[in-house]
Amino acid sequence: MTSTTAAGRRAGGFDAARVEDAVLGVAEATGFSGTVRITRHGEPVIRRAFGMASRRWSVPNADGTRFRVASVSKTFTAVAVLQLVEQGRVALDEPLVGHVAEHMPGLDPRVTVRHALTMTSGIADWFEEDSPDWEAAWAALTASHPLYLLRRNADYVPLFAGKEPHFPPGERYRYNGAGYLLLGLLIESVTGRPYEEAVTDGVFTRAGMDTAGFPALDEIGPDVAEGYLTPADGPTPYRTNHYATTPAAAADGGATCSAADLTAFAHALRTGRLLGEEYTRLALTPQVDERAEKVRGYRWRYGFGLTHLLDDEDTVVRWGHTGEEDGASARLYHYPHQDTDVAVLANVSWTAGEMGWAIHDALVGG
Repeated sequence: MTSTTAAGRRAGGFDAARVEDAVLGVAEATGFSGTVRITRHGEPVIRRAFGMASRRWSVPNADGTRFRVASVSKTFTAVAVLQLVEQGRVALDEPLVGHVAEHMPGLDPRVTVRHALTMTSGIADWFEEDSPDWEAAWAALTASHPLYLLRRNADYVPLFAGKEPHFPPGERYRYNGAGYLLLGLLIESVTGRPYEEAVTDGVFTRAGMDTAGFPALDEIGPDVAEGYLTPADGPTPYRTNHYATTPAAAADGGATCSAADLTAFAHALRTGRLLGEEYTRLALTPQVDERAEKVRGYRWRYGFGLTHLLDDEDTVVRWGHTGEEDGASARLYHYPHQDTDVAVLANVSWTAGEMGWAIHDALVGG
């Protein structure tokens, strides 16, 4: 569906035809199933939808289809926490345990709110995503802890509360969802409201994310894509993700959004609709190195729920977040130099990345 607008083709420094060719090329080569939305100066210039939202009922994906966005949700949690900091209800450098002692009294008191936000806490994760045998580790976890029981932030805590930390707080970065689950519990403790309600009011509504929400996989809702696992040998080419991932969203991932919701969030964040000037600047400032080496020619740094790619002059080329879980693959990127937002949402595992990099290369050169 949809197209590149004439205004987008004329926009200086943005070759919309090149970007759209990249999108169509990946979609044709890979059979991409999902949506792509690219905005410039807050206005959509490319909107495309491919594949099926429901193979069961032959419903195609559309521009407004909603998808699980997996770990892209961490950005929403981070903004909600920074709002509490801005209001003086939480301090970045105070011990996190003061807000989550009911659920994890043994949390190292040296772990601060900032450590959890920047993934430098060192605490063990509920699932270690850098496991050398990811599939075997995931199979072992799901065999011992049925996924259907994980429906609230607190449900995850027993999976990591008794584990030894990886390193002392603040030593370095290590990707960590457990810290964000604890931040979700902090939000609930400070606001006295369920995490989902606090984020809906404080982030989604204020950002104009009109269709964003937290429906569980087993809830019925309009315009939601069904998630599919990567095709495997068997009697049918696809299987749904209902038995393969957690049913309900949590503070470390699992919100449901349209591509328009994601680009609205990126625009609202950088234009001060979610935070005041000081905290908007803080939210968009890289904090720690994700790795020592460059990848694809960029230095990668993590901030407050955002990954930043920096060039050789330490200029931020892109910020955003990725999301991956069985049956959901998502990318949200902002390119400051082009004032361009990119949202890629897919309902087949591990498929948004190739599309995201093709768009990146078309935007900045690859």
